[in-house]
Amino acid sequence: MKKDHLEILLEDIRGKFDLVLEGHEVLRNEIRETRTELKKDIELAHFKIDILNNKIDTVAGDLKATDKRLSGKIDTVATELKAHRSDTEAHHGGVYLVKESPD
Repeated sequence: MKKDHLEILLEDIRGKFDLVLEGHEVLRNEIRETRTELKKDIELAHFKIDILNNKIDTVAGDLKATDKRLSGKIDTVATELKAHRSDTEAHHGGVYLVKESPD
């Protein structure tokens, strides 16, 4: 009877061991799938970051060009305003009168 009992115990242990091995295999597969998904997500994130960096560089270049154009226009307006003011102040005949506003 002891031999039969031992065989039953060994079979029970073998069955439980097989379950543990199956569980490990399932976990290993899930880890592989998760790693594959994460790699794809990381690659997509890197791709999107590269696109955003390119857009930022383009916008920065556009802003620099706009700043140069606006600086030139502001300088031109300031020069024209100065010339106009000088011309206006030169006419003292009562037709033109320039006063500084109190603001």
